[in-house]
Amino acid sequence: MEMTLEVNGMTCNHCEQSVKGGLQELEGVHGVEVDLDSGKVNITYDEAYVSKKMMKEAVEAQGYEPVG
Repeated sequence: MEMTLEVNGMTCNHCEQSVKGGLQELEGVHGVEVDLDSGKVNITYDEAYVSKKMMKEAVEAQGYEPVG
């Protein structure tokens, strides 16, 4: 599955690495691409292991606000 999350608060490479790292720690997440300019995070994942709610919580745990 693929999903795009809009994330508020990302402004630099450190932000990108934090969000990416938090999501990649989740079992079932296969790929994460962050676009700082648009504030969008594209996630490739296996829905048998991880849910949208879990991914949003992982982003929030890094100190950022997922929208939608």
